[in-house]
Order: sequence, then C-alpha cells, then structure tokens
Amino acid sequence: MIRKNINQGGNMMYSLLIIDDEKKILDGITEIFPWNNIGFEVKAGFTSATKALMYLEQEQVDVVLTDICMPEINGLELTKKLKEYPDLLVVVFSSYSNYQYMREALQLDVVDYLLKPINYAELSACFEKVKQILDDKNQVSEQHDDSYYGKLVRRVDEYLEQHFGNGRLAEAAEEVGISAAYLSKIYKQKKGIGFAESLNRIRMEKAVEMLNDPEYKSYEIAYHVGYDSPKNFTRAFKSYYNMTPRDYRNRIKTEEENTC
Repeated sequence: MIRKNINQGGNMMYSLLIIDDEKKILDGITEIFPWNNIGFEVKAGFTSATKALMYLEQEQVDVVLTDICMPEINGLELTKKLKEYPDLLVVVFSSYSNYQYMREALQLDVVDYLLKPINYAELSACFEKVKQILDDKNQVSEQHDDSYYGKLVRRVDEYLEQHFGNGRLAEAAEEVGISAAYLSKIYKQKKGIGFAESLNRIRMEKAVEMLNDPEYKSYEIAYHVGYDSPKNFTRAFKSYYNMTPRDYRNRIKTEEENTC
C-alpha cells in the first residue's frame, strides 16, 4: 500500500529508506539531495541492512535506496528479501560497474542501478521515474493532464528548461498567450508550486551539475544559472541545500575519497 502523504503544496509525498554501510555517504545522500522538493520524505537511514529489515517489519515505506557493497547482507541479498513487500520499489547503487551485479539487479526488478559517486542529475532523473511509477499506482492524474491547462503548464516547464538563466514570468506568459497574473495562478494550481519556485529548482539542479565538474569556477556557475553576483548565488544555494557551493564540493570530494 502506498503511503498517501501530502506536503504543504498539495503534492503527493512518498516515503524513502536509505541504506549504506558508509556513514558519511549515507549522510551525504540524505542531506545533500533535496528529497522533499521532488516528493519524497526520508523516513530513516541505516548503515546496517539487518537493522533496515527490522525497521521494515514495523514501518512501511514506498521506496528503498540501497548500496550493494555491504557486510552482513549485501544489497542484492537485501533486495531478494524485500520481495516479501510486493509494493516496495528498490533502487540500488554501487561503486562497481559490474555486469553481473547489474544483470542480477535487473532480474530482481529494481527500478534502477546507479554508480557511485552518485551523480545528482542521474539521481534526480531516477527518482522522477520512481515518482511517476508511484503516481501511476496511486492514480495521481495531474501528471497525465492533456487538458488546455495541462499543456500550458508543460509549455511553461519547457520554457524554464530552456531559459533558466534569464527566465521571467512575463516572458513565459507572452509565450503561452495569457497574462502574467493569470499564468501565475494557473501554474501554481496545476503544478503545486509557483513559477519562481520552479525556476529556482531548475537553477539549483543545473548548479549542482556544474559543481560536479571541477572545471567550472563558482562565479562562472553563478552567472550561468542566472545570478548577478556569486554572493547572491551562494546565498540562494545555501537556502536551498543548507550548505554553500564550496561545502557541497568538499562533501563530494570526501565521498569520493571514502567510496569503496
């Protein structure tokens, strides 16, 4: 049974359990990624698969994200045990791009197989897919809205993807042929979050993608994603992720050094 939690914006929220025997990596995945912004709530994190199984005997979650390389019970063995919960979705990750691991994981019907260090964009794309599966199971129809307003929202989303660096509500409204005030109202009703929030989310996602590449300087990223100064970019990034861009890069470096 899917947990039908609703966030303040009226969106469906799904519960998530994360498992990695490396505490720093576990904390990093839990804290760096803005799970709540994409419809997930991290209910618990464990460095032990055995403890995670004990938790699941008492608590219900929608998704398990687990490492493969772990003592006691590895991620593939854990996934087999999780077959007892037919509605549970599983995503695995590993530092090994081992074909046999991937093959066995896919045979166990995992949603995806991600490689360490986990790339933000890949994790985001993966959990967009996970959310779509859960929405389909839960009959959340907004994602498949082919009405005039549904198509309008999708056009605005496309605009934001293409113009995240200088996107403006007035320009988006002109693109779809309605007033800015009306677009703002309709967009929030259909999407669950406002135009500015969507623009900020895309900017932050693009910023993280660029921060993962050491070739980009922080000030270059700031201007690329639409901020008039590195200081304002740092302030916005910290507000969204609870850490500065420098902190994020240091965290990624530490995770890479601790990846098994």
